[in-house]
Parts: sequence; structure tokens; C-alpha cells
Amino acid sequence: MTLDGLARRRAGAVGLGSAQPAAFAGAAEVVGWFGALQSQDYHPAKWAIGQRLGPGVTDADLDRAFDDGVILRTHVLRPTWHFVAPADLRWLLELTAPRVHALNAYAYRRGELDGPLLGRTTDLIAGAVAGGNHLTRAEIAELLAQYGIIAEGFRLGYILIHAELERVICSGPLRGRHHTYALLDERVPRAVSLEREAALAELVRRFFTSHGPATVKDLAWWSSLTRPDIVAGLSLVGDVLESTEVDGVTYWSAPGKVLAPAPSPSVRLLQAYDEYIVGYRQSKHLLDLGGLVAAAPDKLALPNGVILVDTQVAGRWRRVVRADAVVVEAVLYRPFDAAETAALHAAADELGAFLGTPTVVAVSLMGAAPAGAT
Repeated sequence: MTLDGLARRRAGAVGLGSAQPAAFAGAAEVVGWFGALQSQDYHPAKWAIGQRLGPGVTDADLDRAFDDGVILRTHVLRPTWHFVAPADLRWLLELTAPRVHALNAYAYRRGELDGPLLGRTTDLIAGAVAGGNHLTRAEIAELLAQYGIIAEGFRLGYILIHAELERVICSGPLRGRHHTYALLDERVPRAVSLEREAALAELVRRFFTSHGPATVKDLAWWSSLTRPDIVAGLSLVGDVLESTEVDGVTYWSAPGKVLAPAPSPSVRLLQAYDEYIVGYRQSKHLLDLGGLVAAAPDKLALPNGVILVDTQVAGRWRRVVRADAVVVEAVLYRPFDAAETAALHAAADELGAFLGTPTVVAVSLMGAAPAGAT
């Protein structure tokens, strides 16, 4: 298989390669396909789900799914925010929390958050949110202050992350523009638990099925698991996965037919933390086989979004909300031809339909002034 073939197969696995949207029944199926879907920025992360569900799904639909607990948001990998399906939340945390705690050790020490103090704050938060009393971050800080516990800035963040990793709290419904925390046992009373070997095998299978072809080092980056754990997981899944070697690197994926690619050129406006972008470390070069990103002075310019042409990054974008429309400001790493330009406008229209507002597109080449909105 060629590098281009690997990229096409990967685009299909992550739900971006087919001419038709993947057959996901809803938001929980999209999130469950990946195991966990990065949601560091809540609003763009909803777009990542919406793209994979296809036309007719709106931003407001996904807010309702989130409020209803169809998808949850918590710290489970690396650590950063992820959407997780309720059915997967408990076994994922049981598997990954020890590793994430280890990664957090320096931050705990920096915040003078020792074991007894973290245990106390977790107990206080659990008691406060019990009975459906969902609290915002600010309200939890105020609660802890009443007990003489300083909970501000990053210190409050790691207090909350600890409680999430201990499977005590997770996301509650939105309250206006504010996120809330809920008691996990009330939000997900029947979440599945797995023995460690079964959980390890399931996460390895889930990652390489949804992200493959990918490497062991990619999975180690994505999951925070150790290389020995991943090797053990691969031995447990047996022939559920297959490997191929290209240029001396071993890639794992699920066997089977590659999804037919969307007609070329296919342009997608990905959010910056889309799994197609952030799910890889060793093999991230498959997104940039022509070297356009490597030559860009600002690289991917996070937190801007990424413009994808077929399987390759070809620019970056951001959305600017106006009273009458959303402006898609697109910076291209190379000139687009007429067909690619038309596909870019179609991708912007898809975003507008998702957000329920008209879109206009302002295009510039990297290093040049915008050509104006259209």
C-alpha cells in the first residue's frame, strides 16, 4: 500500500472519506465509534459530530443531546476534554484514569493538591451535586471556599479533573452558556464495567478501527497507555485487526473494503481538534504528503480550523459570527482551482445549515490579504 492509499483508508475510517455520511444513528454512535472524541472546545466539537451525521442535523440538536446525557463530556485521555458515550464512560475511566493521574502528578504537586485534600474536595463536590443539583465551575469554587479550600484557576481545574477521573462527576446539562457538573452515578446509573484485559482489548480495537491505518505510537499518544499495554492489547484482539508495513513502519487497521472516496475534489472544514487531525503523532505526516503544512510559517495555526481537500490539509479557516451570517475566513496554503473553490463554498454552506445561518466566504492565500467575502 502507498502513503496515499493509507491516507484514503484513514479518511474512510474516521468518517470523512465516503461520498455518503457514515451510517451512524445518532451522536452517541459517532462518539462510540471513536471510543472518545476530543472536545477541548465544545462548540466546534459538535461540528465534528454533525459532519459525520450528515445533512439535517443541527447545532441545536447536539446541544439537546448533550443536555439529555446522550453524549457526555469529561477528562478521560491525555488529559483533555473528550465526548464519551454513556455506555463507554465507566470502563474507559477505569482503564485510563491511573495513567492520566500519573501524567497529572506534577500539576497536583504544583497546586499543593495532595491525596487527602483531593479526596476531601471530591467528597464535597459529590455531596453538593447529588440529587440533580448540577453546579457550574464557579459555584463549585464558591462551595469549596466555604470550607477554606482555595479553588481558583488551574488549581480548581485539577480538583475537578481528579473528581472526574475518580468516576464521581461528569458533565451535566448546559445552563445558558455555562457548563455544569453532575454526579456520574445519577447521569450514567448503568454504565458498563469491564475487566482490565477486556477494556484494553476493546480500546485498542476501537482506536485502530476508527483511526486506522495508524501506529502503536499513534495510539500511545492518543490514549496515554504505555507501549507494553498496547502490545498486550493487540495480542488480545487477534485477527480483528490487520497490519501492513509501509516504508518500514507498521500500520494497524480493521480488515475489509475501503469506503469509496467522495468525488474529488472534496473539501471539508474540520475543527482544529478533529480526530483526523489530533489522533496521530508518528503518522501525522499522512495529512501533509505534499509538504504544504510543513512549509507554512504558522503550521496548523491552532485554534483555527483545518481545510481538507480530499485527504490532505490545504489551508486553515476560522468562523466569525455576525448578526446576519457566519463568515468563513479561509487561508489557503496553495491556490484552489475552480472545482476546489466551488467545493469550499459547498462546505461553508454545510456549516451554515448546521448552524442555522447563511454563510459568506472570505478567501486569501497564505501571506496575502483576503480577497473579500462572497
